[in-house]
Amino acid sequence: MDLFLQVLVNGILQGGLYAIMALGLALVWGVLNIVNLAHGAFIMVGAYVSWYTFTRLGFDPFLGLPLTAVVMFALGYAVQRGILNLIARAPMFNTLLITFGMEVVLTYLAQLVFSADFRTINPSYSGQNISVVGVTIPLVRLAAFCVAILLTLIMWYFLLHTKLGRAIRATAQNLSAARLYGVEPRHLYAVTFGLGLALAGAAGGLYGTVSQINPYIGASLTAKSFAIAIIGGLDTPLGVIAGGLVLGLIEALTALYIGPTFSDVASFGVLVLVLIVRPTGLLGKTT
Repeated sequence: MDLFLQVLVNGILQGGLYAIMALGLALVWGVLNIVNLAHGAFIMVGAYVSWYTFTRLGFDPFLGLPLTAVVMFALGYAVQRGILNLIARAPMFNTLLITFGMEVVLTYLAQLVFSADFRTINPSYSGQNISVVGVTIPLVRLAAFCVAILLTLIMWYFLLHTKLGRAIRATAQNLSAARLYGVEPRHLYAVTFGLGLALAGAAGGLYGTVSQINPYIGASLTAKSFAIAIIGGLDTPLGVIAGGLVLGLIEALTALYIGPTFSDVASFGVLVLVLIVRPTGLLGKTT
């Protein structure tokens, strides 16, 4: 029983991190209709930015997350205005090609700058744990989970209760009507993509505290983020939380009862099942 509870807690903690990883992808996909194949690579870049601020500037990895988010927001705004805005009305295949090309470029640039060595973000308290009813909870993983859920809830509040957030939602729902109310799409698209990359950067910083990073982690993180966005639904950040928790639990339980090599098989099997039974996602709106 203790082993089951331990695996369950581990799955929940991992699911919270998955949620913040997928939130940026879901935001960009839902508003800009861009399936960003470079999303995982941007998470990787955010992880390296957080690693640099920790090892070179001496920032605590959690306190340094705002700096990482600001850097990634600026990068996202520039990428959208300078590159993606040129193909904003192009077929989706074109956006898939250009974001795939960005993923390749970012991967090899990271290898050139940081080498292919594995790196970790290990603050002084990384080895500390807390014990609850016989379950051991690593302090860093618990902190990463709490920050991930907090950021997701903040984004949910931002989209629903702020002027800019309502403008983003209006643009996603009806671009022509949003223009009539004075929304400037190019700027709003760049802000949205910047927010997506800021979330990806924060996710990368959190990922670096609980796992090793190298230039080649992007592809797998993109696949996970895609699966979570589909499972939870693109309509609300709360759906992304649900998708992340579901995926984290499925992977943890599969590793316990079947074997760790089948975790990805089980998670993507659930993705296929959700697409068949409820294509809009667990919390997505049905028409």
